[in-house]
Amino acid sequence: MDITIRHARDEELDRIGELTAQVYLADGLLDFGNSDPYLATLRDARRRATEAELLVAADAASDEVLGSVAFAVHGEAYADLARPGEGEFRMLAVRPASRRRGAAEALVRACLDRARERGLERVVISSQQSMTAAHRLYGRLGFVRAPERDWSPLAGTDMMLWAFTVEL
Repeated sequence: MDITIRHARDEELDRIGELTAQVYLADGLLDFGNSDPYLATLRDARRRATEAELLVAADAASDEVLGSVAFAVHGEAYADLARPGEGEFRMLAVRPASRRRGAAEALVRACLDRARERGLERVVISSQQSMTAAHRLYGRLGFVRAPERDWSPLAGTDMMLWAFTVEL
């Protein structure tokens, strides 16, 4: 594999935040586009690196960041769904020019490894219904839909995030 998974470096955090925001915008994942309030959260990789484990997939030869993901466990700021004994990852983003190289899968596998290292029982994630390519990846890695844990991040809207879990 020509991809290395490592922790984000301080000097990369602003670029990682912008990469994440631009991926969500380009993929049409923000209901309100450039005015979506979630955009500020996506751009704030510095906060993610402080309050979660911020991992990057980097090109093994050039060390260029291809994508990133935030991993957290129950009780941490970036764990929206995780219950005791569970981990969660969020904001998985891979730059479009770097897709189909295995970066997203490597990042998800790294999160699963982190959860196992911490002795967790399962990993739970949220995904937008339209993220069908991500759903295929999650299915290949053993995640199953958990509709009883679906939720809406915006009260008073019809937006519903699908939940997926994998037993470790």
